[in-house]
Amino acid sequence: MAYRARALFVSGVIGALAVLVGVPLAFASQASVTSVPTAGADTLPSTVEDFSYPGAANILATKGIKLKKGDGRVLLTDCEPNADQIVVRTVADAEVGRADNYCFRTTAKTGYLTLELPRVFMIELLASEHPISADLTANNETTTVDVEAGGFASVGEGQIGGPRSVLVEIRVTG
Repeated sequence: MAYRARALFVSGVIGALAVLVGVPLAFASQASVTSVPTAGADTLPSTVEDFSYPGAANILATKGIKLKKGDGRVLLTDCEPNADQIVVRTVADAEVGRADNYCFRTTAKTGYLTLELPRVFMIELLASEHPISADLTANNETTTVDVEAGGFASVGEGQIGGPRSVLVEIRVTG
């Protein structure tokens, strides 16, 4: 019995020593975890939306259209017959990869997209319920063209004696 009591006493002393020695170690390790951060370490990187069109460089290289900025409500898409789309007709140019038609779909009643698309001659709304307004530049002047829902507008070279025009903005107006 005395042997057993002695063994319990010794193990209790060892346990108490372990606790006493372990407590400062715990505080030391805790202090390193909760140390005061440096000046820039506690701030998260900010996210600022610049409205740049995602994948614009790849689209320019593969489709020949320069998409700049937008609010995400006017999107370049594949042209499909009888789809609710904005169709922009251009003079095709294989050297720069420009196609003859570019189509855009809208996701809301309002939205915008800035772009550069040279040699546009017609803008058409297929089955669209929302009218648009488009800005074109030619000879250092900007012209705004309104296209009613389901309608079309001849612009630039599409008009008799019209100048070569660059489509620079599409706005869905309601």
